[in-house]
Amino acid sequence: MPQNSKSKIEKQSIETDSPPVSTHRMKYLQLAEYINHLIEIDELKINDRLPSLNQLIEKLKISKETALKGLSHLSEKGIIEAEYRKGYYVKKKAQYQPYRICLILDKMNVLRDRVYQSFLEKIKGQADVDVYFHHHNFKVFEKLVDENLPNYTHFVITTFLQGNTTEVLNRIPSQKRIILDYEEKNLTGDYTCIYQDYKTDIQESLTELLPQLEKYSRLVLIAPLEAFHAKEVINGFETFCKLTRKKHIIYNTVDEPNCKNGDAYITFSRYDQDDISIIKLARKNQWTLGKDIGLISYNDTAVKEILENGITVISTDFNKMGEEAAKAILTGTTVAMRDPAKVILRNSL
Repeated sequence: MPQNSKSKIEKQSIETDSPPVSTHRMKYLQLAEYINHLIEIDELKINDRLPSLNQLIEKLKISKETALKGLSHLSEKGIIEAEYRKGYYVKKKAQYQPYRICLILDKMNVLRDRVYQSFLEKIKGQADVDVYFHHHNFKVFEKLVDENLPNYTHFVITTFLQGNTTEVLNRIPSQKRIILDYEEKNLTGDYTCIYQDYKTDIQESLTELLPQLEKYSRLVLIAPLEAFHAKEVINGFETFCKLTRKKHIIYNTVDEPNCKNGDAYITFSRYDQDDISIIKLARKNQWTLGKDIGLISYNDTAVKEILENGITVISTDFNKMGEEAAKAILTGTTVAMRDPAKVILRNSL
C-alpha cells in the first residue's frame, strides 16, 4: 500500500458524530457500522488509517475484545486491511460478498490452474479471492500467512514445503483452514483437507494395470530427490512389487546405461522431463513404447493424451479438488476427503 497515500486522521475521524446504531446489534457489529459510516461520508477515505484502538473503545464504550472482534469482522470482509505492526487502513467502500478467500498455492501450472478455475467457478459471486504463490519457499509461505491472518474469512492452501508447516498452519483458526492436495497431519481443530493418498494411489493403480505390466521384465520408478511426496510414492511402489513379486528398481534420474529393453517406467517429475528423456532413449534405441518398454506418468495433460500416440497416466481429479474446497466454504462444513487417482490406459503401456 503506498505510504504517501495514508493520512493520520484519528482525532478528526473520532470526533465525527456516530451514525444511529441499533442497540439490538451485537456490539462488535456496532463498531463495524460506525467505521462503515465514516467511510460512507468520506471522513475515512481509501488508504486512510483508522482511529486508534483506544479511541474506538472510548468513543463507543466497548471493551478491547469487542473492538478487536469488530475490526477483525471488517478485515475479513475486505473493507479494512491490517498492516503488520502499523494498524488498520481503509481498503474499499463496500463489500457485498460474504466470503473473502486467501488462496496460497505452491506454483501455477496446468494442474493448479484446474484447481483454481474450478474453485472460482463454484464460488463465483459469493467471494473475493486473492491468489498468492510461495514457490516452495518456506519463509515466503510463513510471511504470506502471518501478514494476511486478519484479512480473510478463509485460507485455501497447497503446501509441499520443507519446514515446520504444522506450526504455521496452526496459526490459522481451524474453521478458516482448508488444505489441498497434501494431507498435512497433526493440525489442531476441525478443518477441511482434500488430499491425495500417494502411497495408496500408486499401489491401487499398478494393481489395476497388472495385466499390462506382465509383459515387462522389470518395473523402474524414477523418483526425483526433490519431489516432496517421493517417500510415499516409493512406499506404495515397493509394497506393490513385494505383493506381486515383480522385479523392480528405483532411480532418481533417467540414466541411459540403466535403461533396458523390457523395462516399464513410472515417472512423476515436476515438469515431466523424465517422460521426455525416456521417449528420446526409446527413439534412439528404436524401442516402441507399449511393446519394448512401457511408460506410466503421473498427472494427465492434453499433451500426454497425444504424445507418442498416448501416454498412460495415474491422475487425480484436480477439478473436483477445487470444487469440493469451494463447497466446504459455502456450506460451512469441514471435510476430510481423499481425492483418489484414476488410471487412464493409453498406448505407452
